[in-house]
Amino acid sequence: MPDQKTVRDYIRTIPDFPHEGIMFRDVTTLFADARGMRLCVDQMLAPYAGTRIDAVAGLEARGFILGGAVAHQLGTGFVPIRKKGKLPGPVFAQDYTLEYGQATVEVHQDALPAGARVLLVDDLLATGGTARAGIALLEKLGCEVVGCAFVIDLPDLGGRAVLEGMGMDLHTLCNFDGE
Repeated sequence: MPDQKTVRDYIRTIPDFPHEGIMFRDVTTLFADARGMRLCVDQMLAPYAGTRIDAVAGLEARGFILGGAVAHQLGTGFVPIRKKGKLPGPVFAQDYTLEYGQATVEVHQDALPAGARVLLVDDLLATGGTARAGIALLEKLGCEVVGCAFVIDLPDLGGRAVLEGMGMDLHTLCNFDGE
């Protein structure tokens, strides 16, 4: 009988990390399994079959792993959206709110030409803050964000509503209730 596992089956849950009461959804177990990784990438791409995508942008850090694989399958380039201070050239910066403060992400000012059609990729959608900041950076470049793809949605934290409220096409592979 063939392997009938879903993407969710490959994800490990670690209780009380990084703080007590948090159920950490660890995708490293998904990435480490060849079948799981292939299943994940194939499912992330499926809704965009036949759609012109000029580049994939990945949010630091697990979005780099996924974004690189997705870009490879699409035959496109990959653009990293990094934490503040990690890119060597001139950048656009965007602040966003975290649970306990603020952070900043950046993209090179020459990362993509205006008009490029971009798929934004990351492992987890929680409040939508990081993704919203990534979208803002891509728009500063003059790009069109054709969609946002995530492995995990934490629906209780409201990120889906935030991105859909921005008019984003959104695709997630699995949900986990709670934080």
